[in-house]
Parts: sequence; C-alpha cells; structure tokens
Amino acid sequence: MENHESTAREAFNKMAQLCSRSEQCSADIRKKIAAYDIVEEVIEEIIAKLKSEKFLDDDRYVHAYISDKIRLNKWGRIKMRYYLKAKGLPDTVIEKGLNEIDMEHYKKVLLATMNEKAKKVKKESKYEQASHIIRFAQSRGFEPEIIHRYLGEVVK
Repeated sequence: MENHESTAREAFNKMAQLCSRSEQCSADIRKKIAAYDIVEEVIEEIIAKLKSEKFLDDDRYVHAYISDKIRLNKWGRIKMRYYLKAKGLPDTVIEKGLNEIDMEHYKKVLLATMNEKAKKVKKESKYEQASHIIRFAQSRGFEPEIIHRYLGEVVK
C-alpha cells in the first residue's frame, strides 16, 4: 500500500511542478498521471488537489490558450474552439473564454491577416482576390460573417 501512496505523491509533485511552469488543462494532466499506472479514483483526487491548490484551473488555461493563439498564431475563434474541444475541455469553459475576447483586437488581427494575404495574391479579378482572402481567413478559423463584414476594407 505504501508504494501506491508514494507513487501518487510523486505524480502530484511532478504535475504541480509542470503546472507551475506553464498553464495546463485538467485533460492533459489526467493523461500524464495515468502514465503512472494509478487507479482512476486516485487520479481524480490528485486533480482535485491540484485545482484546490490553484496549480490547475481550466478557465485560466483557456484564457491563456486563446490569448496566445490570437497573438502568436493569428487564429480565429472557430479554430481555437475546435482545438480546445479536442483537449476535452467543457463547452461552458470554452465558450466563456471565447466570449471574453476583445472584439476590437480580434478585428485588428483579422484585418491584418487579410491585408497580409491580399499583398501576396497576384492581381487577378477582384472576385478571385476576394475568394483567396476569404479561404485564407477561414483556414485560420475566422467566422465567415466577420470575414465578409470587413472584406471591403481589404479588397478595393
């Protein structure tokens, strides 16, 4: 029995160290703890302890993830939602994070993304240029309605 307790303690300590170095979500930590061959009940206890001691917070993780993806990758909400869902995070946490996005900043990122693409598109017809820009912005995860709303500021 002592061996199981020391393994659980070791797993908790390693996960606490990991969480203090970078934001993690509970789904990722759950997978990492499972590698220690610990029973599900103990995994849940470790996760609960990490949360109660503020090492782990899915809301904080989603906020940091969204902030990074907008700032560094220039991603839209659709792509971020998809990747966050793939991590197994609850829809309520994901939607809360996405709704907290500063729309003025989001618009600036979208316009910068579309302008960057517009410079690279060979001057074909306005229609062809617009379709290239639309496809590119959608591949980055921006919503079609927002793309179309601001397309006129890019394609002239």
